Amino acid sequence: MAAAAGKLSVLVIMVLVIATISNSVSADPDMLQDVCVADFNNVVKMNGFACKASFSASDFFFAGLAMPKPANNMLGSTVTPANVMQIPGLNTLGVSMARVDFGPGGLNPPHTHPRATEILFVLYGELDVGFITIANVIVSMTIKQGDIFTFPKGLVHFQINNGSGPAAAIAAFDSQNPGVQVIAATLFAAMPPVSDSVLSKAFQISNQEVDAIKSKFAGYP
Repeated sequence: MAAAAGKLSVLVIMVLVIATISNSVSADPDMLQDVCVADFNNVVKMNGFACKASFSASDFFFAGLAMPKPANNMLGSTVTPANVMQIPGLNTLGVSMARVDFGPGGLNPPHTHPRATEILFVLYGELDVGFITIANVIVSMTIKQGDIFTFPKGLVHFQINNGSGPAAAIAAFDSQNPGVQVIAATLFAAMPPVSDSVLSKAFQISNQEVDAIKSKFAGYP
């Protein structure tokens, strides 16, 4: 009896470990029904969105990635997301996309996606891309039309168009809403502001330099 109980305990522990590993390596939680089209008007707040009572094909459609967007901002790049906020039918499906358009010299600045790994496909042009590990090792290369590059979940990464013409890429994510934190804007455009003393010490610059950088981000994005 004791031996049987011991084997059962080992089996239970193994199941719990497998379940924990499975949950830790997955992205969004698994869906529990065929579809759960997001109901943005529901007052119930949860990890995701409540399901609409009825839906149509338009809840699963988005044409926003078909055409290039002007990249005439201070960074020379424009990101067009296609996540659950644009496509309610993505709710619980664990996937999303985005288009990034670059002008000559355009930069998609260092940022992270806290909830997703990203895989990037170059539509046209040439990009210098890279990510930085937690050991501060940069992994980078140049990619061109038809190439793919992957950015691991949560790591700081970037893309820059060093060419003389425009470039564009399509990104795919294993989350319905990967989230994005642009490092510079997070620190220098936060509201209420991060104190000058924190930023000056972190970057080893003066308070005046901190204020000068903050002023460049006024009204961001």
